[in-house]
Order: sequence, then structure tokens, then C-alpha cells
Amino acid sequence: MALVGIHQDDTEEDARHCCKRLLAAKLWPNDNGGQWRQGVKQKNLEVLCVSQFTLYGTLSKKQQPDYKLAMKAVPARALYDTFLQLLCESYQEDKIFNGKFGAMMDVELVNDGPVTLVVESEVGGGSGGGGSGIVNAGDGEEK
Repeated sequence: MALVGIHQDDTEEDARHCCKRLLAAKLWPNDNGGQWRQGVKQKNLEVLCVSQFTLYGTLSKKQQPDYKLAMKAVPARALYDTFLQLLCESYQEDKIFNGKFGAMMDVELVNDGPVTLVVESEVGGGSGGGGSGIVNAGDGEEK
């Protein structure tokens, strides 16, 4: 599962960079049991992307959530769709899934491992680090 947050300064170049890193991240063991040896493509895994603007949330002085670092909904939707398209083009379209952009969703995640990483891009020059996703990896079991 990849929770995808889009920073206000992100660009298509950031999305391309994060797509490449997400698909190449070696988070699973190989067939010989060697840890951190294979990525999504090598394991032939599915990827569920969930838009998550709250990844760029902070707390205000009043201790209230503030999401001003997240890109506004309309351009964020376009960049999120671009990110999904890049994943489909770079991998197998039938292995890429997504939630409903901007919707309140109940998403259940079992962290079997657990491994949780932040994948960011600094190529777009955004002060927030560029395109971001939280990647949760299980034990490599294809489901």
C-alpha cells in the first residue's frame, strides 16, 4: 500500500521520480531468503495507492490540523492521476489500484513486518521535498 501525499510545490517530475523509486524499492526477500533484495516488479505484486493529503498536515499553534503544505484539491487530483498513469505505464496496469480521490474511506492495513518508508523527491525543487508517499510493505506474500 502506498499512501500518496502531494505537496503544494510538487511537479510531474516529482511524480515520475517517486513512481520509479516506489517500483524499484527492494523491500522483500528473494527466493533464497535474502532480505531487502526484491521490489514490486520482481515479486509481481499489486500496488494500492491511496491519496492522503494529510501526510503534509501540521499542527497549528492552537493544536489544530493545518494542511496548507498539501496541494489544493483540483491540481492535486491531476497530479495524483498522473502518478497513477506513470505507475501503470512503468509496470502492469492490472496490478495498480487506487482508492477514491478525496473521499472519506475506511482503509485497513495489516503491517506484516512492519516496514514503513517515506519516499520523497527533491527534483521539483519544492521546499517540502517534493512528491511523497508512505510505503507500507508486508512480508512479500502475494495475495
